[in-house]
Amino acid sequence: MKKCVFAGTFDPFTVGHADTVETCLALFDEVIVAIAENRQKTCAFSAQERAEMVAAVYRDERRVRVMRWGGTVAALLGQEGTPFYVRGVRNAADFEYETADYYASCDLDPSIVALYVPARQRHLHVSSTLVKNCIAFGTPYEAYVPRAIYDYIRKKEGSHHV
Repeated sequence: MKKCVFAGTFDPFTVGHADTVETCLALFDEVIVAIAENRQKTCAFSAQERAEMVAAVYRDERRVRVMRWGGTVAALLGQEGTPFYVRGVRNAADFEYETADYYASCDLDPSIVALYVPARQRHLHVSSTLVKNCIAFGTPYEAYVPRAIYDYIRKKEGSHHV
C-alpha cells in the first residue's frame, strides 16, 4: 500500500488544500493529513478544531486519515513508513520555502521524497490567511473553503466570535 503525508498548519484548510488531497488520492492508497501543532505559530483555530474541520471534509473518504502532529516531518514519515511528503505550491515563494524546508528535513532523513503539487490556477490566490482576513472583516469566504469547513466556522461564529 502506497501512502503519503500532507502536513501543514491548515488554519483553516482551504479549497487549495482540498485540491492537493484530491491529487494525492489519484496517486496513493492512503493520504495522511497531518495537522501541525507548531507552538511557534499563533493560530486562529486550535489544533483540535483544525483536525475536526478536516475530518469533517473527509468523513466519507476512508483513504484519508487526519491526525495531529507536533514533531518533525522526518519523524512522522518514519512513523508512518512512507518517504512521500506532499507539498502544495501556489507560486515561486511557496516553492522556495518548501524547498528550504525539504533540504532541512533531508538532513534528518535523506530518504524523504518531496512531491510538489501545483495549485489549480483558479485557486492561486487562496490561502488560509485570506480566509482569516475575510472572517475578520466580515467579507464572504465560502468559495475559499470546503463546505464542511465553512459550516464548522459559521457554527463556531454563532457560539462565539472567531
